Amino acid sequence: MAKLNTVQKVWNIAEPIAKELGLEIWDIRYVKEGANFYLRIFIDKENGVDINDCENMSRAIDKPLDENDPISDAYILEVSSPGIERQLLRDEHFIRFKGADIMVKMIRPIEGIGKEFKGVLTDFKDGEVTITDHSGENEVTINQKDAAWIKLDDFD
Repeated sequence: MAKLNTVQKVWNIAEPIAKELGLEIWDIRYVKEGANFYLRIFIDKENGVDINDCENMSRAIDKPLDENDPISDAYILEVSSPGIERQLLRDEHFIRFKGADIMVKMIRPIEGIGKEFKGVLTDFKDGEVTITDHSGENEVTINQKDAAWIKLDDFD
């Protein structure tokens, strides 16, 4: 639970800074890997982000993070793009990318489909994701929480 609170605190600090820079927060993760803690802020904008956007966000948020001190442990700050195969996480991600090619990995296989499949994101409502295969003939609706991940598929 502490990580969720930490992420929300950082989000509250980061979001207005990102908006001021013409960016949006895609995701924030606070994780421990080995002996180190990492605060990862993923940023985006309409035409994609570049290294300058990441650097500007990193510099702009550094002092407010120090002043507000939402994290008691020492951590490494990383600011980056969510990437071309970005994971769709929040409602607004699914709404924004309706009509896009996606790939899905389920926690448990779906009978007749399997554990991993691709298609077009055709609908999203109340955590239910509807995917149509590329032939347009088959459609499946899954609960977002039953998927290990749902990502954009920009490689087909």
